[in-house]
Amino acid sequence: MNYIKGKIKKIIYHNNENGYVVALFRIKETNDNLLLDKINKSITVVGVFTETNIDINMTLYGYYTKSAKFGMQYAVNNYEIEIPTTKDAIIEFLSSSFIEGCGEKTAKKIVDELGEKALDKIKENKNVLLNIEGITELKASKIYNSLQNYNKSSEAILKFQNLGFSIEECSKIYNKFKNRIDEILGDYFYDLKEIIDFSKVDNIYIKNYSNDNKIRIKACILESMNILSFSNGDTFHYKEEILESLNKNFAIILSEDVIDELLNELIDEEKIYFDKRRIYLMEYYKKELNIANCLKKIEDKNVIKIANINEKLKKLEEKYKINYNIEQEKAIINALNNNITIICGGPGTGKTTIINAITKLYIEEKKLGPAQILETVALLAPTGRASKKLATSTSLPASTIHRYLKWYKDSNDFFYNEYNKTNHKLIIVDEVSMIDVDLFNALLNGINSNVKLILVGDTFQLPSVGPGLVLDDLISSDYFTYVPLNQIYRQSENSYIPYLAKDIKSNEINEEFLNKKDDYTFVQTTDSQIKDAIEQIIKISLNKKIDEKKMQVLAPMYKGANGIDNLNNILQKIYNPERPNKNEIIYGDIIYRENDKVLQLVNDLEKNVFNGDIGFIKSIDKNTITIDFEGNIVEYQKKDLKQIKHAYAITIHKSQGSEFEHVIMPISSSYYKMLYNKLIYTGVSRAKKTLTIIGNPQSFIKAINNNYSSNRKTSLKEKIIEVYNN
Repeated sequence: MNYIKGKIKKIIYHNNENGYVVALFRIKETNDNLLLDKINKSITVVGVFTETNIDINMTLYGYYTKSAKFGMQYAVNNYEIEIPTTKDAIIEFLSSSFIEGCGEKTAKKIVDELGEKALDKIKENKNVLLNIEGITELKASKIYNSLQNYNKSSEAILKFQNLGFSIEECSKIYNKFKNRIDEILGDYFYDLKEIIDFSKVDNIYIKNYSNDNKIRIKACILESMNILSFSNGDTFHYKEEILESLNKNFAIILSEDVIDELLNELIDEEKIYFDKRRIYLMEYYKKELNIANCLKKIEDKNVIKIANINEKLKKLEEKYKINYNIEQEKAIINALNNNITIICGGPGTGKTTIINAITKLYIEEKKLGPAQILETVALLAPTGRASKKLATSTSLPASTIHRYLKWYKDSNDFFYNEYNKTNHKLIIVDEVSMIDVDLFNALLNGINSNVKLILVGDTFQLPSVGPGLVLDDLISSDYFTYVPLNQIYRQSENSYIPYLAKDIKSNEINEEFLNKKDDYTFVQTTDSQIKDAIEQIIKISLNKKIDEKKMQVLAPMYKGANGIDNLNNILQKIYNPERPNKNEIIYGDIIYRENDKVLQLVNDLEKNVFNGDIGFIKSIDKNTITIDFEGNIVEYQKKDLKQIKHAYAITIHKSQGSEFEHVIMPISSSYYKMLYNKLIYTGVSRAKKTLTIIGNPQSFIKAINNNYSSNRKTSLKEKIIEVYNN
């Protein structure tokens, strides 16, 4: 294992949330051939450190690599702090910046008096320092406390490493729980799930503690409820479901008496809430109730209406040479003359046109200049691509909700919250069907109640990935101004995409879907022919200058011959074949190549990339991968590649909130588990210019007629009715 020994000489950057450090490190010794000429010189090191100890002897384990942005640097995987044992080393340690109140002269006096056991003697009894000339009781306390804190962090890190956590995880644990380390190592071990995957926490607990005590079983009950929430989208559960999930996920079987006893304990601990037969994780019970209360506060504010709005709307039509239909006029007027308005419609119904009109009228009415617009109007969406689409269509700044609220990834908190609110007066949120209870609760907590809130979406799209059915619950509560949009604007006499979407929604599909249109083609094939058909269409499209930036393949599943993983392998060979001058990196069984199209899988506010963002690999240099997300250049290390996938083909779920000029959508009978109405509708409605469906017509018809819906168990509607009636 390669290592460098020496000291950190200067901290360039330190992230207090996750412990990530960029520093200058002077090398005294190394076994890395690339660094032999750097002995007694300083290099840049990057990695996660629990303590940033300047001038302390350390051994760093890692590799020397090149960053496209920052040049050569040493990426640290792990490290050890050397405990000083010689007199000179102890003097050096005591006089370092880590020990408060002790300079080099004082350190020398301490070692002269206490010898090579000086550190142990001070830890046993700080009063030994009082016998040394020039050391006051205050100075002795500072030296003693610094030494204790140093030892406490080192010992804690060692304990968690010995349990089986990585150095990066140990750093997160120490930074998050440094005042509760003893509790965490005892009865509150499962609190670690706040920052570390539950399965890892549970496996380590079983190996080092027990697999059948109350602490573990109660933790597994809570996690079983959490699994149910994310697999089914539910915000509450029944006892029978929890028992089944507990057995399925953790092989725990409990009798009625035992489960009742443990559920009662969790109620007393305020971890869950019981309402008749419904059992809630406390967070979801509180969030649904809080959403209802926040909405009521907004509605209770005085409504500020725009005078003579009909006349002003007519002037806007004349100015921009637009004719709004009756539905659109109703949506625009309601949005500007109510505190909360919901506007919903499918593709081609003019949602973007309405948002443009609302913002233009509001800006003109309030006579807002460019700077005032930024302070007054906020355009938001749940994903990066959806916010970019919103910004492009309105020519105004737009943001993801996470970025707007300033999300802290490691703590999962927001800078703007119930105690620190934003001051925008007009907030328009697009793609609301994608928003779950967690995100909607965070948004309402972070905005001022003196606001016009306009929620735009499509109720027939796939529901949010996370728990809840926010948009549907708001509409069905019947307490908010709601404008449905049904009239479609025809792109051309022979356009079909928005009409196909409408037919799918109403289950009124007819043989018209087999006929070629200006913007639509159905290619009839067997399942085994789908891959060949996609290849042929891609090659024809490339001859028409339609490349991977304009073309998107959408499919429901990853696995199988016609699954996304296999399609990406095929498409990579067409779009970005192997070349001697193209660098590659292998991650698992995937080859990433320069110029590859890739998809971001998680939100990362620090890098300004979000789940669903699509980019292209700009360069690969050893273990550093640089990706261009539409002008946002982001660097990844090899270990970070779990955050991306190839994006020549992506899931329909991941495509939500996005629009693509050209879409190819295979329909294979092997997708049978995922072939249902809402999924097909969502895929179809992603296409902007052309849509090509490939597969068996019978499979397509079967999918359209499959009205599968998860029928999520939520109570937001009930909470709204309850709050509004009180």
